[in-house]
Parts: sequence; structure tokens; C-alpha cells
Amino acid sequence: MLTRWLVSLGRWARPRLAEAPWGSGLGLARTLLALATLGTLLATAPSVLMSPLADGSRGPVCAGPMQAGVWCVVPAWQGEAARWLSVAILLVVASGWRPRFTGVLHWWVSWSLLVNASIVDGGDQVAAVLTLLLLPVTLTDPRRWHWQRPPDREPGLARIVAYVALILIQIQVAVLYLHASVAKLGVREWADGTSMFYWLRNPTFGAPDWLRPLVDVITDSSVGVALLTWSAVAFEFALALAILLGPAARRRLLVGGLIFHAMIAVAMGLISFSTAMSAALLLYLLPIGRHLPLPAAVVRFGGRLALLWSRQRSRRRERRSPEFPTVPSVGRPVQW
Repeated sequence: MLTRWLVSLGRWARPRLAEAPWGSGLGLARTLLALATLGTLLATAPSVLMSPLADGSRGPVCAGPMQAGVWCVVPAWQGEAARWLSVAILLVVASGWRPRFTGVLHWWVSWSLLVNASIVDGGDQVAAVLTLLLLPVTLTDPRRWHWQRPPDREPGLARIVAYVALILIQIQVAVLYLHASVAKLGVREWADGTSMFYWLRNPTFGAPDWLRPLVDVITDSSVGVALLTWSAVAFEFALALAILLGPAARRRLLVGGLIFHAMIAVAMGLISFSTAMSAALLLYLLPIGRHLPLPAAVVRFGGRLALLWSRQRSRRRERRSPEFPTVPSVGRPVQW
């Protein structure tokens, strides 16, 4: 029985491990995760991130293992040092350079923000969890840039470790959407179909002024509010079931999920959360090892532009440099 099961597992795994699990789709997800945290740090001052809690205490929280967080290790300048150190690390991560080295730093920055700051949101939690689960993937990534195709090598332990980690991430994201959909049904406003009325008209998280006329028209109708509320729950449940579906259905749900989170960002201003969830969707619904031509092409185009700009600058410097007169040759001395 065990032998038969192992043979079946080998047949299932062999074609999947034939392709390396480190594709540019993975790189795009890492870049989006870094940009989500980067946006939070650039748009929010440390004094706000470390705002006082209800019990009067304020961040950074540095108790126990949380002392290892960047906000406790580098507390100088009222948190500005930790903030800009984190920004620098996230910029390098977003560029795609050396995933093997930057993966650990990415998790450190994301985890530090989650445990040291007083005020965090769901996007910060998603980023911290995903960067932790990505550590086996990044530590085994042999590429210089995460936009590149991995080198052709025989399947080995590194591929198995990375592949298993990515499957665990897919399970984690499926559970996340399952909980997000099912747990809403235990809240009265979600169950009776009126929740989106309160969310979209909330003065803090509601729709922006330019979108309010359209939102007011929809939310003035009980049918419109019910459709918005229950369609969100139904779509999140469909995303949870995507792990059981085929490639074609996953592609459609990926496009729909990206549009869904873009709408949340526009309508409710939850930009960092939506960016982190878009990264989660890429890790969840893209085939493992998928290489996306567009990000790699954009990076190559940017590199060519940078090279062209560098050459043009060198030529301008050569033109501006003063020309010194050459010393004429005097020939060999005359022998007397």
C-alpha cells in the first residue's frame, strides 16, 4: 500500500519538478509585497505607526523576541532611522536583486513592522506571513535577479523544498479566503446584506469624494447594497475553492481577484492591503514556476534605457572636456 502510494506521488511530482519553481511570477509577487510595505512606510510617519494604545502604552513594542525588530534595533531619531533603513531594504527587494540574500531581510522588515508598531492593518499581517513562508523559496533561489529564468539544472533538494513551500503558501491563501468568506456570515450586517452600505459611507474607509455620487446611487437601493455585499462574500468563497479547480478557472479567478482588490483600493483607500493581497493571489493562482514575459521585458527595457543614458552622458562629458595641444615630436637628438 505504501509502495503504491509512493509510486503515485512520484508520478505526480516528476513532471512538476522538471520545471524550476523560481519564475518571474514569483518575482512579481515579491515585488508587490515589498511595495505594499514600502507604501505604508512612505505614507505614514513613525509617530503615527507608534501611536499610543488604549492602555496608554506606545510603540515600539520591544518585549521578548520582538526586541529583534528593526524598530527596536535601530531606535534612533524617533524611529526615522528604522523607517529609512526599512525603505532602503524594501527598494532592493522590489528591484529583484539576489532573492537568496534579500528574502531574509524582507521578512525581517515585514515582521518588525507587524510586531513593533502599534497600528497595523491586514496588509501588514499578510506581508509578514507570506515573507516568512517564502523563506525556503528565496533561500534556494539561484538567480541574481528574480525576473530572470533560473539556470537549467537537474531537479534536486532545492527544487523540492521550494515547491513544497509554494504549495503550503497556496493552502494558506485558500484558507485565508475561506475564513474571510465564512466568518462574514457570522456578522449580522454581512448576513442581512447591508454591510457595504456602512463600509462605503464610512467617513474614514468610505468612498472618495469623486466616487461618492455613484456610490450613493448604488447604496440608496436595497438591491444594490445586497448585491455588493453578498457578491463579495460569494467571490471570496470562489477564490477559496480555486485550489481545487483547473488552470483555466484559476486564470479567470486570478484576473477577477486582481480587479476585485483594485476596486477595494479605489473605493476604500486600502492600497497597501490590496497590493499585498494581489501578491498573495499571484502566489496562489499562478502555476508554480510560471515565467511572465511582461515583467522581464520591462526590466530589460529599463536596463537598456539606463545603459543608453549612461553612454549619452559619457559622450557629453567627452565633448565638454578641454582639448590640450599635443607636443610635437622633436625626433632623435643630433649626434655631434
